Amino acid sequence: VQLQASGGGLVQTGGSLRLSCAASGIMFSINTMGWYRQAPGKQRELVAHIGSVGSLKYADSVKGRFTISRDNAKNTLYLQMNSLKPADTSVYYCNLVQGNGEYWGQGAQVTVSS
Repeated sequence: VQLQASGGGLVQTGGSLRLSCAASGIMFSINTMGWYRQAPGKQRELVAHIGSVGSLKYADSVKGRFTISRDNAKNTLYLQMNSLKPADTSVYYCNLVQGNGEYWGQGAQVTVSS
């Protein structure tokens, strides 16, 4: 299983970015996928996750600003991030859970300047 994240970058406060995570080597549609983030010196935290039938969960800190979605035909997970704040600066990781297996992407740096 491989998860390839892309779309990170540098943006000003209030700006937007979209992260993508392409999955290969797995039955994409039958799993839960999510985005986590980890800032320097902090623990990795859940940002959002989406189940195989579309159930959603968001961290309170991103509700109303971030939207997670998936395209099962393209085996791709997305995170649309709007109204970004400096506190959103982190390395973002995509995650996939299927059965007893859990997989992580390599991380995408998101930096929000004030």
